[in-house]
Amino acid sequence: MTPNMPAFITRRALLGTAGAAILAIVIAGPAAAAPKTVTIAWQTVVEPSKIPQADGAYEAALGAEIDWRKFDAGAEVIAAVASGAVDIGYVGSSTLAAAASRKLPIETIFIVGLIGSSEALVAREGSGITSVADLKGKRVAVPFVSTTHYSLLAALQHEGVDPAGLQILNLRPPEIGDIDAAYVWDPALGQIRQTGTVVVDSATVAGWGAPTFDAWIVRSDFAKANPEAVTAFVKVTGDAYAAYAADGAGWTPASVAVAKIAGLTGARTEDVPGLLKGYVFPSLADQAGPDLLGGGTATALAQTSAFLKAQEKIDEVLPDYAPYVSARWVTDAAK
Repeated sequence: MTPNMPAFITRRALLGTAGAAILAIVIAGPAAAAPKTVTIAWQTVVEPSKIPQADGAYEAALGAEIDWRKFDAGAEVIAAVASGAVDIGYVGSSTLAAAASRKLPIETIFIVGLIGSSEALVAREGSGITSVADLKGKRVAVPFVSTTHYSLLAALQHEGVDPAGLQILNLRPPEIGDIDAAYVWDPALGQIRQTGTVVVDSATVAGWGAPTFDAWIVRSDFAKANPEAVTAFVKVTGDAYAAYAADGAGWTPASVAVAKIAGLTGARTEDVPGLLKGYVFPSLADQAGPDLLGGGTATALAQTSAFLKAQEKIDEVLPDYAPYVSARWVTDAAK
């Protein structure tokens, strides 16, 4: 294990630890009226909830119009949530840890899963890069404070490469052009992988002691005012994951499910099944357990924050991240 690397999850046992979900005590009140519009920040990550998004199932379940806003990086989602412009948002674990460390009033309501081969460092053809060590003196694109940024820094540390010895450019996936290498996700990953070489992916970096995951978060004030809407959102998402768990083998490039995911994300249909296999998608029951929202996620955020602090990417590590994680919503959705 590399020194200073957080070691908190394995591929099949996400975020393992014990802990108390201190937000589980909720004062019941009268049913709130459904909001007229819910603003949701989403990203083009290949995962099962893209199907109910394409089908309008979220609108039906929430009984509200949804303003779906596409973002290219988690840092932009956090900025929109902080401004009050977004109610529910999709972010990566490093972005989430940084936001919680800044005491942004948010709750983690659903863990998408551990990121594996669906994010990778790809070198441009002719760049001469075949290993992490070859990045010295090269230009590498990555969205700052994203899961790929965290994975890149972790890979450099594992291989003993000083980040100051290369030029790391803060570029969103659509902005990546003629550079030496990029650490990204689809659809940009699929595009540059066609002519480039995968140097390392996030499954390998996870094995080195720096796993990453994606999550859905909600603004705390929105959750307090609209508990039924949040529960409905989580239930629709959990049902989509259950559908994939029950029939993932049937999600082939020629299937309707894959076509819907590709249509929203821009990923190639032939790439979608493999990208789905690059994640572990926990069920609603698993979500509430001690490995995830019932304790492990808070520990994961603390350990990720400690790494980011050591890399001078954040200023403070909080003594407790449990206030930024809640198992209430998955528990209610599973009833």
